[in-house]
Amino acid sequence: MCICCYTISTAEVGVVETWGKYTQLAQPGCNFLICPAQALVGKISFRVQQLNVRVETKTLDNVFITAVVSVQYQVLRENVYEAFYSLTNPSQQITAHVYDVIRAQLPHLELDAVFEAKEELALATKNALSEIMTTYGYQIVNVLITDLDPDQRVKSAMNEINSSKRLKYAIAERAEGDKILQIKAAEAEAEAKYLSGVGVAKQRKAIVDGLRSSIVDFSDAVGGSSTKEVMDLLLLTQYFDMIRDVGSANHCKTTFTPAAVSSGDHMRNSLLHAKDGM
Repeated sequence: MCICCYTISTAEVGVVETWGKYTQLAQPGCNFLICPAQALVGKISFRVQQLNVRVETKTLDNVFITAVVSVQYQVLRENVYEAFYSLTNPSQQITAHVYDVIRAQLPHLELDAVFEAKEELALATKNALSEIMTTYGYQIVNVLITDLDPDQRVKSAMNEINSSKRLKYAIAERAEGDKILQIKAAEAEAEAKYLSGVGVAKQRKAIVDGLRSSIVDFSDAVGGSSTKEVMDLLLLTQYFDMIRDVGSANHCKTTFTPAAVSSGDHMRNSLLHAKDGM
């Protein structure tokens, strides 16, 4: 017989057997074996390990979806014996239970509800795994559903539905904006017409007041003149003012004016006849 030395890394323990029977756990550092009676048959790590499991199943509305479940687990220090001797492949054991839980839960949910129930699914998976794997010396640290991937055609259809909803909302908002613009434009037009009417009314009132004042002043200055004569004179004056304004306009090229032998009285009578014919 001889003595052999070996080392165990930090966060690990070694499993030592004597003639094929479990004897002890080798702690981190330098250890010794009595060869060939004793042997280091394996090592157990206490580090947290992660296993990613892809599960394909269908939802309540018959949509096939692939879920990626990440399981984080580690060996319990007080249950190293069970962790080493109870399971040949703990990853396969965890994978099988993840398949069982996810395929039992997802068929009861519709596709939209699956995305909303990620936390509940992860918690249900963790509770189921913890209950089983603790007896084998493993602790389930956390379970995360990191991805939910439906068929590409389903994703395209969902995007199309969402796009249609947003387009419908945008059209409604645009129509509401156009409605507000038309209402404001109508209100502005009504206000402008009202103000224009007020301005025209004030203008006509000022003209009437001016005519009244001119008649009174002319009657006082020229004795024996009648109101009709004063009105005739004012009409003639306004006629000449109109001819001047029309003739001085930039776009005016030709101006036609009535002409007769008796100019003044004939022009006044023409204006009065035209006024009566309107």
